Amino acid sequence: MKSTPEHDARIANMTFASVYPHYLTKVQKKGRTKEELHQVITWLTGFDDAQLQKQIDEKATFADFFERSKLNPNAHHITGVICGYRVEDIENPLTKQVRYLDKLVDELAKGKKMEKILRGS
Repeated sequence: MKSTPEHDARIANMTFASVYPHYLTKVQKKGRTKEELHQVITWLTGFDDAQLQKQIDEKATFADFFERSKLNPNAHHITGVICGYRVEDIENPLTKQVRYLDKLVDELAKGKKMEKILRGS
């Protein structure tokens, strides 16, 4: 499934703050914690809790969020299908990064061990 330019633009302009509560609800419903969610986000982006809160407070778009991040060098090991897209086949770099985050949150919610989610780190 190939994303369209309109889809990529919609993702780029979506704010992290608007999606974060959904991530948190998703993982907490499955018995995971806010701390575990933050651990996953930190692994992918390099943001500590204070930096993450700043992104939320500033209502950073995903474009800004990932531009400010230091993407984990092992992020390319995140593979599989999320939201109907095979992550490794997504061409737009920003859309791929957002789907990396979606995939990690999904794995956390599904009860995967943290070591596997963080790709052995």
